[in-house]
Amino acid sequence: MKKLPRTFYDRDTVQVARELLGQYLVRTLPNGTQLVCRITETEAYVGRMDKACHAYGYRRTARTETLFAKPGTVYIYLIYGMYHCLNFVTEQEGEPCAVLIRGAQPVKNADIIAENRFGCKYEDMTAYQRGHFLDGPGKLCRGLGLTRAENGLDLLGDELFVCRAPSPDPEHIRTGKRIGIDYAQEAVDFPWRFWLEE
Repeated sequence: MKKLPRTFYDRDTVQVARELLGQYLVRTLPNGTQLVCRITETEAYVGRMDKACHAYGYRRTARTETLFAKPGTVYIYLIYGMYHCLNFVTEQEGEPCAVLIRGAQPVKNADIIAENRFGCKYEDMTAYQRGHFLDGPGKLCRGLGLTRAENGLDLLGDELFVCRAPSPDPEHIRTGKRIGIDYAQEAVDFPWRFWLEE
């Protein structure tokens, strides 16, 4: 599998969010084992004009500093003091933009991902657990063992990266409003969430 190059991320954030659908997210564990998932849901955040973005209006804090890094940088933050969220920095360095990875499907080493999520093998998961395995940013990070420790990683490295896969059929791609941003005034209505229905 071939890694997506930095030029993939160094583009319009909304376009990147859409084109990440169907691509393979790879997490390499310290022992060399690779956990692979297919990306099924994303959201775009554009700091210069998006009130839902942590760095709206170029607001720089210790938390948001990673958003100003070069495209293809990993941005992981914590919400509610307990859930980690995985993002990929996009557009040119200095522009605080990113794509949130909201959901995925296991492709390789699902048993390890299931152990991380539920403490059991994939085949022992209940129907409910399978239906809600990695369908949220916090669930995805827990399944892949991602925390703030991975904040700032380079997606062109070997620890966490995205590999190119066949693009999904456009008829399976859905677009809508982002989730959980009721505070963001007009940005609430931006149709910057993308997901697969197959």
